[in-house]
This record gives sequence, structure tokens and C-alpha cells, in this order.
Amino acid sequence: MSLRKLGSLVSLLILLCAGMVFSAGKQVTITWWHLDTQDDYKAEWQKMADDFMAQHPNVKIEITVLENEAFKQKIATVMQSGNPPDLFRSWGGGVMNEYAKAGLLRDITKDVVGTKWGKTIGKGSMAVYSYKGKYYGAPYDMGAVGIWYNKAIFKKLGIKPFKTWSELIAGVKKIKAAGIIPIAVGEGDKWPGHFWWVYLAVRLGGKEAFDKAYTRKGSFADAPFVKAGEKLKELIELEPFQPGFLSAGYNDEASLVGNGKAAMELMGQWAPYVQNSNTPDGKGLGKDLGWMPFPMVEGGAGKPTDVMGGGNGYILGKNAPDEAVEFLKHIVSYKYNARLAEQGRITPVVKGAEKALKDPNALQIAKAVSQADYYQLYYDQYLPPAVGEVVKDAVQALFAGTKTPKEAAEMIDKSFVENMK
Repeated sequence: MSLRKLGSLVSLLILLCAGMVFSAGKQVTITWWHLDTQDDYKAEWQKMADDFMAQHPNVKIEITVLENEAFKQKIATVMQSGNPPDLFRSWGGGVMNEYAKAGLLRDITKDVVGTKWGKTIGKGSMAVYSYKGKYYGAPYDMGAVGIWYNKAIFKKLGIKPFKTWSELIAGVKKIKAAGIIPIAVGEGDKWPGHFWWVYLAVRLGGKEAFDKAYTRKGSFADAPFVKAGEKLKELIELEPFQPGFLSAGYNDEASLVGNGKAAMELMGQWAPYVQNSNTPDGKGLGKDLGWMPFPMVEGGAGKPTDVMGGGNGYILGKNAPDEAVEFLKHIVSYKYNARLAEQGRITPVVKGAEKALKDPNALQIAKAVSQADYYQLYYDQYLPPAVGEVVKDAVQALFAGTKTPKEAAEMIDKSFVENMK
């Protein structure tokens, strides 16, 4: 054998051996907890895991599927023990922040800021999975709260989607004069009504007002939050809601809109599904259902692109291996985000994936989310749980007329101060 052939053979053997070592790698197990118990949805997540394991033979993904309440109980237990799963469901906000403060999460900032992957996700929705400038996970599904309305009623009365608060007030008066319930709200459940106050605060104060209050450079009793109550009081005084709205639940609200008895509701991206399920034929308003962003408030500091909403994502436990970070990137990629969007399961966060959506309202929501630099997670999720409950109580008191806008704002700020010590 010539020296040239011998050298080639040696080089080939070296390459083959190197390839064997690389492909084998260190065996790694990723523990992954999710909440989608439906067989077809569960199969989608399993496929993502199978695809990743096929691409990374040294990785084994152990999946635990839990129902929502069981998840909350089990995650609380493992967090107390200081041994979180590698990757698990999170809605961002207050609970995630508490985990981050306790050192229970892995910081993946270097994988997000300035990276190709990080740039594929909307800035505002990605920020929901950050705390004090550091990122601990990512969303895969983020929607927006907006006004769902009956297009047939609006057309009959010559009303166009509202761009300003003044237009909304004028529209409510016109709808009520026609003998139709302008707005349905299930204030017995508290959280549906709190959307009104939070969105008014977002429109009046913008990101700056919230950041000042949260960092104690300001207060939740500052002018934008008091004015939010005043604007809500202006609406409440028109008596635009259905009889008994203070004791009604969310399903009652959805039923009124879905059955054409109320013209509007302020609700998240899931509204059509709940409306449909509360109608005799399960079809709701169909093509007569429209969506519009929350109107701007004249003189407010917020931007038209500011969004209030929420969705679903995953965060990483403190001991998560590098492979778990790569698996998160795998899940939150164009391929899978578009696939779930096409199936109508999510409002996608990866730029371009919204093109897979078939419903025009869902597409409108996805575009609103992708354009939002300021994405405000619902206060009852972003703020510490105890404060979130007080926000809902304070807003319910506004609806009931038992507290003034100033008293409601002060009630919220007092709770925040007490629970952030």
C-alpha cells in the first residue's frame, strides 16, 4: 500500500472515529412537563420531541402530561424541593418572577438577545418571559384581548369599529337606543371586568406608567390608574351591560354575544370557541363575528400598538442542560409554530407563522401581537397572585359603584406595597 493510500485510510479512520464520538455524545435526559391532555394535541408535542430525539440521538426526552390544577400542585411541590423540571409550562409574570428571584430558573439571555432565534419572536411577547432584563423561557402562543363584536348589528346601525374611546361611548349609546345590550360582561367572575380597567390604564399611561409603579418610582395610585377608573366609570354610568351582570359568569357573557343578544364583549383570543360552545348549534355568530383592538383614549400616553393579553410558553429549570435550551428553540421555531397555527390551536409568535392562520380574526390578533413593543400581561397574572386578586376586587367595586376610581387605585397600590416587601 502506498504512503498516499495509507495516509488517506488513516485520515478516513480518524474522521469516522470522530463522527462516532460526536454522534454518540454524552447521554442527556430532558424532563418536560406540559398541560395538553387532549390526545390529538398531545400527539403534536410528542412528534416535536420525537423529531428532536431523531436529530440528537444522545438525547432522551421524558414527557409528563398533567391537567392544569394537578400541574400547579405538583410544580409547587418540586419548586419547594429546589428540583424543578428542565422545561415546563409557564404563563410568565408574577409566578415566574418569584421562581427567578429564588434562583430556580436557568438564565437563557445569551440565547435570546441579539440572536437569530430571539429576533424571530415578537419583542413584546418575548418580554413576558423576562424578569429584570434576563430571559428564562419563551412563548409559543400569545394572543391579545380585544373587542369582539357582532358585525351584523354594527352594519344595521351604521357603526364602524371604534378607533377612539369617544367613538366607543357614542357607539354604546346608539346600540342601547336600538334596544340591544351594548356590552356583555360576566363580572361575577371578576376577571372579565378587570380587562376593561387594565386596558384603559395601558392606553392612558403606556409602559412608562406601569414600569414606574412596579419599580416604585411611581405608584398604582398615579394619575393614569385613577383616570382609568374614571373612564370606566363613564362607561358604567351609561348602563351598557346586561341585567344582573354583577353576578353573571363568563359563560353567561359569551352566551349573550354568541346568540346575538349583546353587541360586544372585551375578551381574549379564545372568545369564539367559548361563544360557540354556548350556542345551540355550536356555531356562534360565524362570519358575523368581528374583532377590533381596544380603542385609543384621547390624550393617553399609550401607543396604538400596545397590547394587553396572555398566552402560553415554557421556562427552564435551574439545572436544565444546554440540550433543553436547544429543544425550546426547536419547539418555538417557524416549522412547529406554523403547524400549530394552521391547525387553529395557537396564536403564533414566530414571525411569518401567522400566514398559516385561516381565520381572519385570528390573523388580525397575531399581527397585533407581533407589532407590539409593549405587551402587558394581564395584571392578575403579571402581579403577585395576592395583588392580582385585589386588582379584580377593586375593579369589581368600580362596577358595583362601591368605590371611587381614586379609592380603587389606592386599594391596588396598598396591596402591591404590602406584597412586594
